Amino acid sequence: MSKDKKENQLKNNLDNSKDTNESFDEKIEKETLETEDLAEETTVEQKLETEDLIKDIVENEINETQDINNDKSNDLNIKDDIKNYLDKNIFEDIKTIEESDISNHEEYVLDDEKMNKYVSTFSDIAQNQIINGTVIGQNEKEIIMDIGFKSEGIIPRTEFSTVSIPDLGENMDVYLEKIEDKNGQTILSVEKAVWMKGWMKLMQIQKEDKTVMGKVIRRIKGGVIVDVEGIQAFLPGSQIDVRPVQDFDNLLGKELEFKIVKINQLRKNVVLSRKALLSNSMKEQRDQLFENIEEGQIMQGVVKNITDFGVFVDLGGLDGLLHITDLSWGRVNHPSEITSIGETISVKIIEIDLKKQRISLGLKQLVPHPWDNVEDKFPVGSSIKGKVVSLTNYGAFVELDTGVEGLVHVSEMSWTKNIRRPDEVVQLGQEVEAQVLSIDLSDRKIALGFKQLQNDPWQEVQEKYEVGSTLKGDVRNLTQFGAFVELEDGIDGLIHVSDLSWTKNINHPKEILKKGDNVEVKVLEVSKENHRIALGLKQMQEDPWDEIKSSFSVGNKVDGKVLKILDKGLIFDLDLDTEGIIKTDEMSDENKLIIKDSVEIGQTLECKVVDVNQDDKKIILSFFDEKKFIEKIKNDIEKPSKEK
Repeated sequence: MSKDKKENQLKNNLDNSKDTNESFDEKIEKETLETEDLAEETTVEQKLETEDLIKDIVENEINETQDINNDKSNDLNIKDDIKNYLDKNIFEDIKTIEESDISNHEEYVLDDEKMNKYVSTFSDIAQNQIINGTVIGQNEKEIIMDIGFKSEGIIPRTEFSTVSIPDLGENMDVYLEKIEDKNGQTILSVEKAVWMKGWMKLMQIQKEDKTVMGKVIRRIKGGVIVDVEGIQAFLPGSQIDVRPVQDFDNLLGKELEFKIVKINQLRKNVVLSRKALLSNSMKEQRDQLFENIEEGQIMQGVVKNITDFGVFVDLGGLDGLLHITDLSWGRVNHPSEITSIGETISVKIIEIDLKKQRISLGLKQLVPHPWDNVEDKFPVGSSIKGKVVSLTNYGAFVELDTGVEGLVHVSEMSWTKNIRRPDEVVQLGQEVEAQVLSIDLSDRKIALGFKQLQNDPWQEVQEKYEVGSTLKGDVRNLTQFGAFVELEDGIDGLIHVSDLSWTKNINHPKEILKKGDNVEVKVLEVSKENHRIALGLKQMQEDPWDEIKSSFSVGNKVDGKVLKILDKGLIFDLDLDTEGIIKTDEMSDENKLIIKDSVEIGQTLECKVVDVNQDDKKIILSFFDEKKFIEKIKNDIEKPSKEK
C-alpha cells in the first residue's frame, strides 16, 4: 500500500471515529439521571483534570502557527539575504546545459521489490494518536523513544513523577502530541496515552453495562473524586450508599466497585454510582431474608446509623429499626449512650411488616423485665438508694434499678416545709436515700418518701403548743387568707384574716401586719394529722362587742369620720376602734352623685345607728337627717353660682 493510500485510510478512520463519538454523545445527552445536578457542580474542577488533552492540542497548533509567522517575519527582516538582481555577476555560478544533455539522460525506474522496500521506510504515523515505541535513551530532562518515524520522539521526565522510569529497550504505548515542534523534535506523552486508553475503556464498559473498580482519591463539594483507569471520575454523595453518608473522609484510599451512570463527551467528565450496585445486591438479600426470618428470632447485625429516635441495624442486606424505647428497660436520653456505629450487636425481631418491608428490633427484650421481682428487691417500708433522673412540677423520679423508677412527691419531701418545687430539695443526678411507701404492680408505680427517714416534729406539737396558750413568733409570709407565723424551725402557725381583728373587716393581712413583725398570738387549734396550728391575734384582747352594742344602740346619734368612699356607700371610723357604713344603694341617682362629689375623706359627719351586726362586724348607719344634709349640700353648691 502506497503512503498516500495509507494516509487516506487513516483519515477516513479518524472521520468514522468522530462520527461514532458524536452519535454516542447524542445518546448520552438523552439519558436522565438523578445525579445530573451534582455532576454539574464539578464541571470546573473536571475541566482542569480531563480537558488537558484538548487544551494541549489546541495550544500546540497555535504555537506552530506562531512559529511559522515568526519565521516569515524574521526572513523579511534579514536584509543580507535579499538578492540584488541588478548585479552583473549574479549569473556567474549558474550552470547551463544543452538540450542534448537532457535527451540523452537515462530514465531510472524502481522495480517492485525496491519500491516496497522504499515505501516501508515511511511509518503510518499521525498526530494525536496512540502508538507503540521502544525506549532507546534518556537524559536529565527527557526519555528518548524509537517510534518507527524519521526521527526519535521525546517524553519529559516530569511525566514519570508518579511512576518509575522505563528501562532501555522497554516497549510502551505513548501519545503522539506533535510530529515536529519548532525545534524539529517529535513530542510524546505517557500521561495522555494512559488518559486516552482509560477514556476509551470506560466508554466500552458503559456500553456493555459493566462495573469498574476505582480508588477514592479526594473529596470535593457534593461528593468525592475516584480514579478509574487513570480517569478522575465524580461520585456524588447521594450515590455513595443506599443510606446517607455523613463522613466522606472514611472513603479516602479505598478500592471500591462502581457503575458508570454518565459519560459526557463534551465536558469530558464521568459520573459514577455505588448506590446502584448496592441497591440491586440488597434487594436480592432482602428478598431472601424476608423468606427466612420470623418474629421472636434472635439475630446478629451491625449498627449502620444512629439517629435521635433509634438505631438502624444491618441484618445482612436488610435493615431493621431498633427504636430508642426498645434499647433498654431504663431511661435512655440518646441511642449513642447504648451503642455505636460499626458495632456488632444481638437483637430480637419483635415485628415484621411484609407490606412495607419493615422490621422492628428490640435489645431490651433479650433480658428479663426488671419489674418481674420488684417487690422482692424493694419491699414496702425498706430504705433504698437511687439517683434522681427526672424532675417535674409535682416531684422527683428516682432510679432504683435499670428500668425501675420511683416517685418522691413534693408532699413527701419535708415534714415541716411547704415544698413547691422538687428542685428546692434535690438536683438532677443527685444520689439520694428514700423509703418505699407503696408499690403498684399493675401500673408499675412506686411511691417513695424523703421525710419518712426523718423524725416527725408534728408528733410533739400537741404537747408543746397547748390550745389557749400564748406565744411569740415572726411573721414569715402573708397570703390572701392569712399570715403564717414561724413558731420554731419548720413549724408554722396560721392567723386567719378572720382572727386578726374583732371589729374591722380585714380584706388582706397586710392591712395590719407585715413580714418580719414579731407578734404575740394565742393557740386556737392544733392538728397533728393535718400538720396545722391555728393562731389568733384578736384573741389577745377581750371581745369588745358587748361594750359596742351598749355604746351603739339603734337610733343613737354618733359622729363618724369618713375613711373610704365606695360605690356601695361611705365607710366611717367610729369610737371603740370600730367602723360603720352608710349604704347608698337605696338612694336616688341624683343624691348618690351629690354625696360622691361633695363628701371628702377625713370629713366628720353626724350619723344615726341603724343596726349592729356582731357576726359581720358591721355597724349600719344613716345620715342623722338625710333630707336636711342633702339640701345643705345643694345650697352650698348653688351659693357660689348666685354670687357670681
